[in-house]
Amino acid sequence: MRRPARSALSRLRRKRAAAVRASRLSPRDLLAEATAGMLQRPGRSALTALGTVLGVGTFVAVLGLTSTTSQQIDERFNALTATEVTIEDTGGEQPEYVQNAFPADADAPIERLNGVRDAGVYWSVRLPEGRGVRSAPVGEAGEETQSQIVAASPGVLAAAGPHLQQGRIFDAYHDREAQQIAVVGSGMAARLGITTLETAPAIFIGGDAFTVIGIIEEVDRKSDVLLSVVVPRTTAERVWGGPTSGSRAKMLISTELGAAQQVAGEAALALDPAHPDYFQAVPPPDPRALRTAVTSDLDQLFLLLAAICLLIGAVGIANTTLVAVLERTGEIGLRRALGARGRHITLQFLAESGALGTLGGLVGTSLGTFAVIGTAIAREWTPVIHPATVVAAPAVGLLTGVVAGLYPAWRASRIQPVEALRR
Repeated sequence: MRRPARSALSRLRRKRAAAVRASRLSPRDLLAEATAGMLQRPGRSALTALGTVLGVGTFVAVLGLTSTTSQQIDERFNALTATEVTIEDTGGEQPEYVQNAFPADADAPIERLNGVRDAGVYWSVRLPEGRGVRSAPVGEAGEETQSQIVAASPGVLAAAGPHLQQGRIFDAYHDREAQQIAVVGSGMAARLGITTLETAPAIFIGGDAFTVIGIIEEVDRKSDVLLSVVVPRTTAERVWGGPTSGSRAKMLISTELGAAQQVAGEAALALDPAHPDYFQAVPPPDPRALRTAVTSDLDQLFLLLAAICLLIGAVGIANTTLVAVLERTGEIGLRRALGARGRHITLQFLAESGALGTLGGLVGTSLGTFAVIGTAIAREWTPVIHPATVVAAPAVGLLTGVVAGLYPAWRASRIQPVEALRR
């Protein structure tokens, strides 16, 4: 008799358990509640997502502009620095006995090498103590300027890639005849008060007159020319002598793209097959080192800015979500009274903040991409955006929203139904 009673009791318990089932929140219902919560206050939701839009947009724009700028640096490096070779006169093992190892016709054998565009020998002229450059003869009005005097063959200026403001550069005829002419940079011309070449102005270097035939406004290589006075090599040898042990001669070579390493290896033998050890070739540095250094600096600077924007966006989402929790205390209490568990409330507010973050991430990704493309078009660059950046940016927005909503969601889950309904 006791056995049927026990079975009846267990059936009754099973019926009661089936009648009171634990509440559940399906993903579909969670998405619907999150959407309803955002659409209930669309203005506030838009302003809340604005911080994430700015943060993610800055994140995408920073990475895109960094990649684009690095690409442009690489191209310019390849077009200029990667086509430049410098040959230094070391003088071999006993440089004190070899004043100038470059032959008189050093330009010719180098320019015959495959891949060479222009080449020339140059050195810095050392004037006697207390002598400089003047725009008037000695003894007349005019302030003497201590300036760099460069003795150069015609190939040096051609290899430097000058952009002339006025006049011309000297050529093989001026060098062969050792004429007393000079080409000055725009900075030096301004210091000497030379504004026009129509009057054939002359400058006085250590008391010797030189006619200025050209003013250089900009150069592609050897930028110190802009603050120098350049005179023909043969003229400098006649007036002041050749290079000294403290200022040995060098050669500047401009090459075709991709030929610099080969030219650097052949130049010493071309100049002096009997004594190639008198010269040391300096090929262009590895462009990857420059790219890595520049990209690293840009990344650190701009990613810090993006992180600050994301932090501001996260604080905005957290603040708005917390205010929403306080305003919806009655709603939360009613849900808890109807059977919603604490984790359901947590998931609801996390879903709302995550949705706002994702929406801001999508809009920010679009704006950041348009910013990179627009900047590249305005600068006539090639836009470079890594696909991983575009894919990861909305996920960054989602993560920002979820992290920002953790504390408000936890506060919402701790609200007790009785206390909420009393308010």
